[in-house]
Amino acid sequence: MAREGIPSAVLLDALGTLIELETPWPHLERELTARGVVVELEAARAAMLAEMAYYRAHHDEARDWAGLMDLRRRCAAVVQEALGTSLPLTDVEDALLAAIRFRPYPEVPAALARLREGGARLAVVSNWDVSLHDVLERTGLRGLVDAVVISAELGAAKPDPAIFRAALERLGAAAAEAMHVGDSVETDVAGARAAGLQAVFVARNGAQAPDGVRVVSSLDGLLMT
Repeated sequence: MAREGIPSAVLLDALGTLIELETPWPHLERELTARGVVVELEAARAAMLAEMAYYRAHHDEARDWAGLMDLRRRCAAVVQEALGTSLPLTDVEDALLAAIRFRPYPEVPAALARLREGGARLAVVSNWDVSLHDVLERTGLRGLVDAVVISAELGAAKPDPAIFRAALERLGAAAAEAMHVGDSVETDVAGARAAGLQAVFVARNGAQAPDGVRVVSSLDGLLMT
């Protein structure tokens, strides 16, 4: 049984909630320079923004390793075209992957540990490709959660209630005893409500949530009653 004030199950978004993406274009600029291609920082920024837009539109196509490899090649081709470089696609892909770096928000590991100590079971619920498993391992978070549900693997993405129901099933929990924590009103808050969960909005940058939705500025806020 969970400690008073802590729900039995806590579902958590990944990007913007548990982990952040380091600004990638300075890394891309350096990675390309190391491969003999000098680009302006603004050009690297424009190429990364184009790649990120393409990725968001296609990430659910990477349901397995083969699909991920294909998606990565296509994303690299977006960068190659945006930069107008003759650098081989494999080298562009290597530079792109090296430029994409994730890290957990500072309070996250301790907050997750304290939630589990309080009796909560935890699941990551994310609109992501299959590589999220590796990202969670590299950031040291996989061992702090009980389940990971990824849209590309499941075939359903937030705000579809199906992805929340899948996470609850893996945790053996009911919607009435669970909360979902995320930083998107459109996918996290709306999806959690549609699935019958309490929604908690993470406003790391002061964003506004709909009326009646609990707001925290970091995961430490989940532990305050």
